[in-house]
Amino acid sequence: MKKIMVAIFAAMCLVGFSSLSFADEKSEMKGEMKEMKGEMKETKGEMKEMKGEMKEKKKKMKKEKKEMKGEMKEMKGEMKGGK
Repeated sequence: MKKIMVAIFAAMCLVGFSSLSFADEKSEMKGEMKEMKGEMKETKGEMKEMKGEMKEKKKKMKKEKKEMKGEMKEMKGEMKGGK
């Protein structure tokens, strides 16, 4: 009977220690996940900035294209008027 009780107690101790180590690993993983989330937020912010810059460049290029188109029409008009 004593041997069975000792074996059960030993098994319970092993289970207790393994659950404690599991809990410790889980808390470490939580910390790592928080760090990763922070990095992702920073990356999202950078992506938004880049997207904004690209929109500005696109607007600028469209404006330049319209100006060039206007100039070409003027030149075309001058050439027709010159004939």
